[in-house]
Amino acid sequence: MSFSARYILLAGLLGIMCSSAVYAAKDDLDELQMKLSNQWTLVKNDRLRDIKTYARLESGKQYRSFKATVMMKDTRPETLVRFLLDFDNYHKWYWQVLESRLLKKVSPTEYYLYLVHKAPAGLPDRDVVLHATIELQNANRNYITLKVQAEPDYLPLKPPLVRMIAEDLQFKFTPLENGDLFVESEGYVDPGGNVPSWAANFVQHSAPYSVSLGSLRMVKKAEYAHSKEAIPFAVYDYNEYLSKQLRGQLAQ
Repeated sequence: MSFSARYILLAGLLGIMCSSAVYAAKDDLDELQMKLSNQWTLVKNDRLRDIKTYARLESGKQYRSFKATVMMKDTRPETLVRFLLDFDNYHKWYWQVLESRLLKKVSPTEYYLYLVHKAPAGLPDRDVVLHATIELQNANRNYITLKVQAEPDYLPLKPPLVRMIAEDLQFKFTPLENGDLFVESEGYVDPGGNVPSWAANFVQHSAPYSVSLGSLRMVKKAEYAHSKEAIPFAVYDYNEYLSKQLRGQLAQ
């Protein structure tokens, strides 16, 4: 291939790449600027990974609330539990985590965690204490729920970090007959302090999708998917749940 031909080919490839980047940036801008109401509005629909995210405005709240759904293919509930209880490694999948650790284990289904989040450029980083409680499956409920609520006064403030007022989340994990795990989550975040609207909108827009994508990656890791280590409470897949239910071995 002559020099001129190679030059034309390279120029064409660069043009395609730049055009794609411009369209991608425009899509992101359109999503950030979309008009919201008090009804859930679809923000992102990743058909390849089966992730959907939504947002809405609620009266009495300064920032938008968010919701996400994700299908975890061929994932057992105990795999999910192992990675969720691996608090020291939240930086590998959770939103912009610089530090994470367990503060207190109240019981096998109740925990206090400490996280530090990296803030958008020009803003001080945030820290938060999270109170996490798990509700297990029972005779009337096949799914597992995880509720997380910020506890701003649990620890003294740690300047220059800004303490988050809210990072309130609820997750519902439902085992399906085909061996998949369907995850639904809703949440609201108030970062505390002074935050420009562009930064708050960016986080509320990006975090639900990023966390969903990260969790999909984590449940496929061998240390969680193939571990033989016992988990602190019993969870069941679809068929195990039906079997336990028929035998009357599930608590109300």
